[in-house]
Amino acid sequence: MIDNFLLRALLGGLGVALIAGPFGSFVVWRRLAYFGDTLAHSALLGVALGFMLHINLTLGIIVICQGLAILLFLSQHQRQLASDTMLGIFAHGALSLGLVALAFMKDVRIDLVAYLFGDILAISNSDLGWIFIGGGIALLVLLILWKPLLAITIHEDLARVEGVPVERINWLFLGLIALIVAVMMKVVGMLLVTALLIIPAATARRFAGNPEIMAILASTFGCLAVSAGLFGSFQWDTPTGPSIVVAACLIFILSLLLPKSLQRN
Repeated sequence: MIDNFLLRALLGGLGVALIAGPFGSFVVWRRLAYFGDTLAHSALLGVALGFMLHINLTLGIIVICQGLAILLFLSQHQRQLASDTMLGIFAHGALSLGLVALAFMKDVRIDLVAYLFGDILAISNSDLGWIFIGGGIALLVLLILWKPLLAITIHEDLARVEGVPVERINWLFLGLIALIVAVMMKVVGMLLVTALLIIPAATARRFAGNPEIMAILASTFGCLAVSAGLFGSFQWDTPTGPSIVVAACLIFILSLLLPKSLQRN
């Protein structure tokens, strides 16, 4: 019989993988990997906010990620600095500010390694609620936005001419990415969260003939990576979050070795 903590870890990991697949597909299509990384780096500031205001830490992370997503959206309209430069400033600035804020809290002792690399084995029932309710809402909104967002991804100017509210859709999408980055933090940590978004999606891209199939395959490969990573961690006593990412990387490498006839033409 599987232990309760392992069952919660498996359910949480599978829930994150199912949610990350469709979002990761858009991250790959739109080349937003660095954006996801920036949000992940800011999560430590959300942890500090949670301790400071005595609120749920996941809620603190969501607040900071959403605020940073708004700043990043607004910064896209400035012309002085390139977007990747702005992302770098926000990423390292938010991470450093979080570390400094925690240093001032003398009565707070946290396991930084758990936040950096995840602590999936410590997932609680409330964490599962955040993953399935918060992630489920994000996934539902993404399904509603799927067609206009896909049109923007393919050709933004043409979508604008056709009447798609480009700015609103982009803002909503960035907000959704911020939400799922926050709920994924517990599973793989802030330094590995982007990997679970992009690696399964990159693997799926080699086999998918259309966007919908790619999203489904990305979720499938993510679930395989979570299952294999958990098994490897339990079998060889390795860190669980990094083990999940290693499993995702191995699946990607194996996909490169498959015959071309099995890959998308």
